[in-house]
Order: sequence, then C-alpha cells, then structure tokens
Amino acid sequence: MIAIRPSAARVPHQAGGGSLVPRSPPRRYGARPNASSVNQSNHRRMNTNRRKWDESVPLHVASPSYHVPSFLQGKSTLEPLEVHELGSVRGKSLLHLQCHFGLDTLSWARRGATVTGVDFSLPAVRAARGLARRAGIKARFLQSNVYDLPDVLEEQFDIVYTGKGAIWWLPDIERWAQVVARFVRPGGRFLLLEDHPFAEVFSDEVDGEPRIPYFTSRAIREEYDGTYATSTKMRHRVTYGWIHPVSRVLSALIENGLGIERIREYPFCYWQRNPLMTQDRRGYWRLKENKGMIPLMWSVTARRKPPGNQ
Repeated sequence: MIAIRPSAARVPHQAGGGSLVPRSPPRRYGARPNASSVNQSNHRRMNTNRRKWDESVPLHVASPSYHVPSFLQGKSTLEPLEVHELGSVRGKSLLHLQCHFGLDTLSWARRGATVTGVDFSLPAVRAARGLARRAGIKARFLQSNVYDLPDVLEEQFDIVYTGKGAIWWLPDIERWAQVVARFVRPGGRFLLLEDHPFAEVFSDEVDGEPRIPYFTSRAIREEYDGTYATSTKMRHRVTYGWIHPVSRVLSALIENGLGIERIREYPFCYWQRNPLMTQDRRGYWRLKENKGMIPLMWSVTARRKPPGNQ
C-alpha cells in the first residue's frame, strides 16, 4: 500500500515501532545483506527515485542552495554538530553512503580523512568526481545502490557516515543496518545525522497538520515540480519515501553489532522544512511558534564491537 502526502519540495532526504530487544535470531555481524529483502515493488520505487535524482544533479550543482562556488573557495558543507560528534578524522578512512554529488564527502577529505563516497545516481557520481578534480581533493566515488554495495566494495572503514536526508529514501532499514555494519571495521565508528522521523509525520505546508502515521510501513508517494533546491519544473515529478521510527533504526544497528554511544535529539534542523520556520544565528531552522514542541533532527553515534566483545 502507498500513502500519498501533499507536500512542498522537500529535502533529500518503515516502519513500525518496537523495543530495542532483538526481534530475530542473532546474525553474524557484518554479514552480506540478502538482496531478496527489497521486493520488486520497492525496487521500482527506488528506480523512480533514481530517475528524479539523476535529473536533479545539474540543477543542484548550479543551485545557490548548494553554494558550489563557495565550496570551491574552501567553505565546508558539514554541520558543526557532526564535526563535533566525530571529532578529528585526520588519517582515518571514511565511507559516505548516499553522498549525492559529494560536497560533504569532500568536506570530510579537507579535514584529513581518506574518503569514499557512494551514490546510486551515475550523474551524481560523475559530478562528484568533477568537483574533486576542480577542488584538487583526493577522493573516490562509486556508483551503487546502498543495498548492492557489498557486491561492489570489499574493504572496511574507520568511519561510516550518512544522513541529512538519506534514510528516508530506503525501504528496508534492517538491511541498511546490515550494510552499515558490513563496512565499519571492528572498533570503528558510525555517525547518522538525520531529519527526525516524528517530524516526517507533519505536512511541510503552512498548516503543519499530521499527514502520515509514525508507525507505518507504507511507501509515501510525493509529487512536485522541482526539488528542495530548485524550482525548475522537472520531467520526473514522483518520488517515494519511508518513515523509520527511532526505535527501529536503533534496534537494527544494535542487532548488527553496533554499540550505541550517543543519541541526541534537536528542536531545530538544517533546512527550512516549513514556511513558518525562522533561521537562528547558527543557521539552523526552528519553528517560529511552538518552539521545542517536537524534535526536528536527531543523531546517533555507534561503534562496531571488536572481536570477542560481540
């Protein structure tokens, strides 16, 4: 089944609740994900999303929202929150899942990490490689669906990083966690900074009314002309997303051998998801009224347990 939500163009960005008690038999941590867990309907929806993202790439590269000229002049696109959470990355290997055209990936490289960015859009990967050359930054970019990445990439990394509108586009959060665990080396770390799933319940329109159940496994169908970064009318207008409650994300990570170190929730977010939001002095967006009423963003840092501690 599909839920349809009228919505303004949203950020780039399952459902069900549950406790942190594992719901399935123990699995080998970092095991290769089972490709059959994403059904054909969701494969088609992800392909629909990819076509939209493919078309969006040149529009986003040119969009003032991404500030590519400023990036090429040395500006970082990372949020201070995520820099604080990870601390120094100098000399560490970092894998960025769902990297779009690579600005955050390259910003981590400027901080001293050896970076690999992965995205399912070939135009995005090509744009990322081009930006790396223009900026004189050493980086590797690969085209792959997140779920297929274990068939493309072998090594493990000190850090796996993702978020800021990433997991909304994935139908199977348990399989996503398997992929994350597969690529975090023992003792390595994982960081997710994301839109809070509770905020996804509410419309992005002025009324901000609840539109989607928090506990739903249905794909959310949206249709709009442009994207969060461009008002250009695009040929591909339809996208699909999935809500992943906090409990399910955390359970999936824990069940795959990642020990949760910190969870944070924030009353602000990194983009204007509602027309009535105002920007604070740090550049974050807050509800003009009802401040602090709902969480808008959250983060989790986790560590892959070393051998013998699993």
